[in-house]
Amino acid sequence: MDLKYGYIEGMGRFFFQLSLIDVFDRLVIDYHIGLSATAKDACAVLINSLNKRGLKPGMELPIIRTDNGPQFTAKIFEETCWKWKLTHERIPVKSPNMNAYIESFHSILEDECYSRNEFTSFTDAYRVISEYMDYYNNRRRHGSIGYMAPAKYYEAVMGSQITGEKMVA
Repeated sequence: MDLKYGYIEGMGRFFFQLSLIDVFDRLVIDYHIGLSATAKDACAVLINSLNKRGLKPGMELPIIRTDNGPQFTAKIFEETCWKWKLTHERIPVKSPNMNAYIESFHSILEDECYSRNEFTSFTDAYRVISEYMDYYNNRRRHGSIGYMAPAKYYEAVMGSQITGEKMVA
């Protein structure tokens, strides 16, 4: 999970995108786009992601890896992880390579969406990015998962049509 900044040219201000990616299938399970990005927003993205995958407290849950941004070091985020019995790993300062999957996604997002658009308003940015996120999850092919889109790969693995490879991030 990580935070990315974008710029709205028409408003002369930044916006924020919090995204949570599953390293297994490269699906961005949930994200938040807003003029701010608080620890409460990060908690919402985390909980929405867990719910979308049908996970509940007490089940075997994934490890959540973040940097040391204020959203992720906040008491409310730590309490949410504790409540769900999640392991939260924070990478060492100045080591984005230790959170490579989300950093790679944000690089792709920058190249394929943010830098190709001059946003005139927050509504414009939200619309364009939401359309891109649909493309990324449902149609963009990834060589690391057999040239399938993340959602299609997840469906194929969950439907036992293919066997996913066990990953260690």
